[in-house]
Amino acid sequence: MSSPENQAGRLCPIDYRYRPEDIAAAPTLPDLQGLDALWVVGGLYGNREALDAVLIAYSADPSPRKALVFNGDFHWFDADSGWFADIQAEVDRHWATRGNVETELARQGVGAAGCGCAYPDDVSDDTVQCSNRIIERLHAVVPKDVRPRLAALPRFLRAEVGGVGVGIVHGDAHSLAGWRFSHEALQDEVARNAARLACDAAAVRIFASSHTCMPVVSDLGAGHWVINNGAAGMPNALGALHGLCTRIATTAPTGATQCRHDGALYLSLQTVNYSVTQWWQRFEGCWPPGSDAFRSYSDRLRFGPNARTC
Repeated sequence: MSSPENQAGRLCPIDYRYRPEDIAAAPTLPDLQGLDALWVVGGLYGNREALDAVLIAYSADPSPRKALVFNGDFHWFDADSGWFADIQAEVDRHWATRGNVETELARQGVGAAGCGCAYPDDVSDDTVQCSNRIIERLHAVVPKDVRPRLAALPRFLRAEVGGVGVGIVHGDAHSLAGWRFSHEALQDEVARNAARLACDAAAVRIFASSHTCMPVVSDLGAGHWVINNGAAGMPNALGALHGLCTRIATTAPTGATQCRHDGALYLSLQTVNYSVTQWWQRFEGCWPPGSDAFRSYSDRLRFGPNARTC
């Protein structure tokens, strides 16, 4: 496999990068202060049916003060102008950060970073090239007036739930396409210690991320956590054909596949139970057999992941 760091799709551009101290210096917006429940939706990937399911679940949350944040890559498969506009209109009603997809779509054309995924070496070159071609096709449906709105989205946000600081990122504490909060990375004690130090430097106890497309709830020690929802718009386990999103709240969840309790907070991965049949019809109508998205994602969408596929 040939995978130089400057290859499109593996490159991490300078404008993706920030420091944990930059997160510490960012203000917590009034609407994200004093929350009883924070919902973080990463990796929607244009799945309209998953979006509907998320909104229903969020509306049913009885928490008196709550907020929903889309933390990047809410676009991807929606390579149709009407479909794209539909997703964007709903995201515009909530808080959002940009992922690599939105960052690249905000540019006037496909840049040197390609899809901007900053894929590591263990992802195949074929997958990388398919993703680069997907972003090229998606570029063609982005309205000109949307590009500035995507560019204006922050790379990270701060929230406060039950008196606890939460850093909302797409990738990790250093880059919006970072992989340091992946399931694989956080198996290592050195990586968990580095993540805990990043929490301290960012003045948060919890990081909520997605980007790496596989879920993890990692106890870093000393009341510090990383919760990565994997993908709201795709299955996250073999045979489990639903998405996941993150809920951080002062009350116990319903509809969670995994929940950890730490002090006053419950950290949970919430099921996103969308209509698989309707979603598949929508997906295949835009990405038929032989297309790049079909080649890269059809098995995961129909059966769930058995390896890293995004």
